Amino acid sequence: MKKNELLNPPDWRNDTVLPLPNEVKANAWAVDAACSGNPGPMEYQCIDLSTGTQVFHFGPIHGTNNIGEFLAIVHALALMEKEGITDKVIYSDSVNAQLWVAKKQCKTKLERNAQTEELYRIIARAEHWLKTHPIHTPILKWETKKWGECPADFGRK
Repeated sequence: MKKNELLNPPDWRNDTVLPLPNEVKANAWAVDAACSGNPGPMEYQCIDLSTGTQVFHFGPIHGTNNIGEFLAIVHALALMEKEGITDKVIYSDSVNAQLWVAKKQCKTKLERNAQTEELYRIIARAEHWLKTHPIHTPILKWETKKWGECPADFGRK
């Protein structure tokens, strides 16, 4: 598929305003994180793939990209549960974050100190949420090599 084929949704695709690849579900949220340095100022966001709108944004806070990817997935899961959303999927391009969510533990090696203490409290809250809530929402891999950057990407590469 040529990049210019993704400029607009195809005529038959009425489920999204975004130029999504055919195999990507539009009834979904995509999450991504960005970090300036690693560690450094980290932020994450979620985009609704049917409307292209930002669902939420968090940060910046001192952390790592992997932590941001993990927290973005948990944030999306918790918000979906809170709002009673049961028919969407979540896309993330981070295999590590998906594994951490599955294991219900953020396996970061980020040093815990005064600068990272607030983030560690957020991580503990996310881990607790995962351990006390069943996950029914599919978390799918965003295939960056095949589809290009995730719609939630911050575009800083």
